Amino acid sequence: QLQLVESGGGLVQPGGSLRLSCAASPFNFHAYAIGWFRQAPGKEREGISAISPNGGTANYADSVKGRFAISRDSAKNTVYLQMNSLNPEDTAVYYCAADYSAPSNIAPLVPSEYDYWGQGTQVTVSS
Repeated sequence: QLQLVESGGGLVQPGGSLRLSCAASPFNFHAYAIGWFRQAPGKEREGISAISPNGGTANYADSVKGRFAISRDSAKNTVYLQMNSLNPEDTAVYYCAADYSAPSNIAPLVPSEYDYWGQGTQVTVSS
């Protein structure tokens, strides 16, 4: 059974940074696209970033483009989301997810494409 565990969330002031981690086990890391999603109260879950199985493609939602960066460390079975220039609109529960059926160079941002989900980590941006 695939397990995904997010960490790194917390409270940060506007303009600050956080790095989220998504650790997977047991896992053939290279077989999955990994996506980051977020859900704020009263809103739908939003795909914000994803990285392809081969690591060659990274996609971002317009709302985070230029501020967030996704990366993967195959040796550690971990995907990271570096979040910079955070603002209150980034406040949400952040989830990582794994897509088994994504082609090697595809990184989808659609939640319904993903097969396995973590429990989420809260990110709060407030002064």
